[in-house]
Amino acid sequence: MKIVKIDDKKAVEMSDPLFTGGKVHLQSLVGKDDTDQVGAAMVNFSAGARCKLHTHDYPQVLYVTRGKGVVATEKERHEVTPGTLIFIPAKEPHWHGATGKEAFSHLSVIRPGVMQIVE
Repeated sequence: MKIVKIDDKKAVEMSDPLFTGGKVHLQSLVGKDDTDQVGAAMVNFSAGARCKLHTHDYPQVLYVTRGKGVVATEKERHEVTPGTLIFIPAKEPHWHGATGKEAFSHLSVIRPGVMQIVE
């Protein structure tokens, strides 16, 4: 068993080409070892920041913790707020991030695997 307090984890600014529109900070919670079956991270988007359209090899679960954000596919777009859980099937092109007006955070839970930018 592992117990993690999110507030004890340092937020690291991301410079990954996946992100656009503003600063994104990530707090890695579990899943740093190659043998881990699942990873979890708190992702904090500044106002207007988001990730580009991308896919994952495995399903992803997002749980909104702060602010108002957007989760979208090529065909649909949803505004999401704290308390919302999003399930994204494996290989479904999608993006998520903050609205242009306020910061946004979500917990991301996913099995480690390949992520590919679509756009």
